[in-house]
Amino acid sequence: MESITKTIDCLSSEIINYLKRLSYSDSRISQYRSGWQKVAVFMKSSNLVLYSASVGDAFIADLMGTREYNTLKRWEKDILRCTNVLTEFLQTGSLQYRRIEKSRQLKGLIGQTMQDFIAYSKLLGIGKVTTNQYRLNLNRFLNYLNENDITCVDLINRHHILNFINLLGFYTPSVRHIMLTVLRKYFRHLYEQKLLETDFSYLIPKDNYKKQPKLPTTYTKEEVEALISAIDRSSPKGKRDYAMVLMAARLGLRSSDICGIMFENLHWDQNLIVLAQQKTKKKIELPLLSEIGEAVIDYLKYGRPSSTLPYIFLHAIPPYGPIKYSTLHSIVCFYLRRAKIKNIDKRKHGPHALRHSLVGILLDKKTPITVIAGVLGHKNTESTKSYLRIDLASLRQCALEVPILSTPFYEGRAVK
Repeated sequence: MESITKTIDCLSSEIINYLKRLSYSDSRISQYRSGWQKVAVFMKSSNLVLYSASVGDAFIADLMGTREYNTLKRWEKDILRCTNVLTEFLQTGSLQYRRIEKSRQLKGLIGQTMQDFIAYSKLLGIGKVTTNQYRLNLNRFLNYLNENDITCVDLINRHHILNFINLLGFYTPSVRHIMLTVLRKYFRHLYEQKLLETDFSYLIPKDNYKKQPKLPTTYTKEEVEALISAIDRSSPKGKRDYAMVLMAARLGLRSSDICGIMFENLHWDQNLIVLAQQKTKKKIELPLLSEIGEAVIDYLKYGRPSSTLPYIFLHAIPPYGPIKYSTLHSIVCFYLRRAKIKNIDKRKHGPHALRHSLVGILLDKKTPITVIAGVLGHKNTESTKSYLRIDLASLRQCALEVPILSTPFYEGRAVK
């Protein structure tokens, strides 16, 4: 399959429209334009009409020379970033969302107690996502206290807490639920650490919020095979994408585990993939299927950039680094569209959908739930049972016939 090419004017115009839909500022778009102009000058001097990934690599090589990325000047790094944006959009039709992490520093005396509470919660085993939720919601409460000149926990009273809870009416039910839960734990911690004489956790109401379970998105076996077949393995990027997608489709690995897999995780002598899952930290052993092993070897020999990094999968364009989760999501989405899978805009279309699809395929084969739990790396079958909802064939066998009701209402008599 031939590489994708476009004139740089056409490509930059498409990206600008894309960025405007994402509400990028005019100044930020202007910075991209400036970088692309330098690429255009390079192409003109090289008698190149169409932009491609290889053109982008050539421009970056010309810009960097023999220097390391860390030695580049700030403006040179910006130009390099603009070039990578050109290539990423050309190949995937979208851009990885580049978000600047907002600073949520917990300052002051109260902020210090919040930091201590988070540190204590980490010792109890909360993960990174939960830690970020704690920091976000405690920061909201801290801002409220600062606005009311409350600078230490001794000054917090019942009135302050109830007033803040009343302000939560503007948030969604799920956000309110998380906020109330975090506050309740925080005040219980203050009381247990004897930082407050009164346990204010009793003031935090327990809402009736229940997260409504959604049916997991699945693709049929035929759709998964069409997705895999749509990957062009003639290029280094294609070889990498093929191996990563196979790991998601055949083994059900999470994107975090695929992106973080290292050479030490591949036990070739035992034909095993052994790793500690990023989400649960639980060790998992999965078979290194010949199909996956051959794909990885093909990528390592003919596709992977020269690098001393321990990660298997690296970016195809400099600066070479490990793949991020969002990039893998874009990769799967791109090949689903290339395979012309129907209605992907109405379904989840990332690597986690391939994990769900694997469960669907295993359920169709009447695989025991204990085996499926082992494949997915679940600690017990309780987590796996939520997937039973996608086994429609088995659910139909559980359906009961509705008895015929002979009542005046159903016979059409008027109800007075």
